[in-house]
Amino acid sequence: MNTTQFKNGVIGGLAGGMVFGMMMGMMGMLTMIGKMVGQPSAVVGFMVHMVNSAIIGIIFAFVFGKIVSEMKTGVAYGMGYGIIWWILGPLTMMPLMMGMPFGSNWNFAAMTNMMPSLMGHIIYGVILGVVFVILNNRLSKKAPNVSPSKI
Repeated sequence: MNTTQFKNGVIGGLAGGMVFGMMMGMMGMLTMIGKMVGQPSAVVGFMVHMVNSAIIGIIFAFVFGKIVSEMKTGVAYGMGYGIIWWILGPLTMMPLMMGMPFGSNWNFAAMTNMMPSLMGHIIYGVILGVVFVILNNRLSKKAPNVSPSKI
């Protein structure tokens, strides 16, 4: 992974995080995110969410940076990546951070209740993948050679 892909992962992660964060705000979920760090505040929850979104974008760039180069792979890998983070985040790590036993949300009832979160994670992943591909393709193409006399 080069620094350009690193930056593109951050930007893609923040773009997806912004959209998903707005969705979480409308669903009243940001306070719960803030509780994970001991501050039951929507503002703190949004800040934690955006930091996580940038980090998750970096991981995407590191793991998939050489594979994801076309829009269809950006969408597909982004969607799958979002699903993975739904399993890792609200189904696994978040309950642990809130004092619940390991695997407490690994059941049909909990997963059914978290379908809006799954949709948000999928949307996040698709936006991350699409933005990552757009930025990588835009920056990897050489700028046209225009001489100053033609300007």
